[in-house]
Amino acid sequence: MRTDIFARLDREPEPPKIEVPRMTRTRLALFGGTLAFYLAIVVAVLLSTWLVTLDWKIMLFRPYQQWPELHAFLDYYVVLGQRGPTAVMVAAWLGWRSWRQHTLRPLLTLGAALLLLNVTVGAVKLGLGRLGPHYATQIGSAELFAGGDIFPSGHTANAVVTWGILAYLATTPRARRYLSALSAVVALGVGLTTVYLGTHWLSDVLLGWAAGLLILLALPWCEPLIGRAESMILSLRDRLREQLRARHRLVPSLPVASGGPRPVLIPQPSMGTGEPVRETVGAGSGRTTSVRSESRPASEGRLAPPLTAPRAHSTHGHAGHAGHSTHAGHGTHAVRSERTPVTPAGSRRPPHSRPLTGG
Repeated sequence: MRTDIFARLDREPEPPKIEVPRMTRTRLALFGGTLAFYLAIVVAVLLSTWLVTLDWKIMLFRPYQQWPELHAFLDYYVVLGQRGPTAVMVAAWLGWRSWRQHTLRPLLTLGAALLLLNVTVGAVKLGLGRLGPHYATQIGSAELFAGGDIFPSGHTANAVVTWGILAYLATTPRARRYLSALSAVVALGVGLTTVYLGTHWLSDVLLGWAAGLLILLALPWCEPLIGRAESMILSLRDRLREQLRARHRLVPSLPVASGGPRPVLIPQPSMGTGEPVRETVGAGSGRTTSVRSESRPASEGRLAPPLTAPRAHSTHGHAGHAGHSTHAGHGTHAVRSERTPVTPAGSRRPPHSRPLTGG
C-alpha cells in the first residue's frame, strides 16, 4: 500500500482546471509604481531627507512608553511576521491544497516567493547596513553603512509575502478579495507593531511593504519555471515508482534461513522455451549454488528410470536365473540399480547379509 502524498490523490476526482495568474497590464503598472516607490524610499534615506527626520521623531516619541498596555499583546502579534512560524503555518495549508488539487504548484509557488524574498531583502539589508533605533549613535543621522541589517524591515516584507501568497493562489474572485484584505491587515499591523516596539524605523517598514509587494506582483514571471519544476518532480517520482515495482518483481520467493546468507539473483539466458535459468549466489558464503528451473511440456509425465545394459547371468544358476536369461534374450530392458538404497534411517539390507545362491 502506498503511503506517499500522491496515494490518495490518485483516488480523488479530477479537480477543475486552475487558472494561473498572468502578467497583465494592470499588474505590470502596479509593479512599475511599486518599484518607483521603493527607489524613492531608498533615495530619501540615502540623502537624509525629511523621511529620516520623521524616523527620529517617532523614535524619540517612544510609542511603547506612551501605550504600555499594548505591549504584551503586540509582542505576540509580531510573530505573524517572523519567517519560521509563518512559513510553517502557510506551508501546512498549501500542502493540503496540493493534496486536494492534484498539483504541487501551491508549495512550489511559496518556495519561489520565499527564495526571492530572502535574496532581494537580504542583499539590500547587507548592502546598506543600517542600524536600528535601539542602536542609533547620532541623532538625525540615517545610520547607514554601519554594519546593521535593519533596512528594509524583514518582518514586514515577510508578512506581505507569506500571507499575500494565499490571496495570489486563491481559485475564486471572492476568496481572492477576502484573502487580499486579510493579508493587507496582517502586513500593516506587523509593520506598525515593529515601529511601536522600537525595533524598526518607519522608513524600514515602508520599504518592507514595497519589497514584499514587488515579489507578489512579479510571481507571474516565475510561473513557467514553477511549471517545469513540477513536471520534473512528478516525472522523477514516476521513474522511482517504476524502479521499485521492477525490483519487487525480481525478488524471488526463496526461503532464507535465519542468520544465513541471502540469495542474489544473476539472470542467465533462457534455455529453449522454458523459464530463464537463474543462479542463486549466497552472499557472504564461499559457495555458489545453481538453481535451474526449466519448464517441460504439460503432456510429459514422470521421468522413466534410466536404461541399463542387461546383466550377464551365470550358467550355474537356479531356475529363476534361467528364466531371467531367457527373458533377457528378447532385448534390452530396464532393471533397478543394484546399489543399496539409503534412507535417513540407514540401509534397509540387514548387516553382513549375503545374497542367496542356488545349490
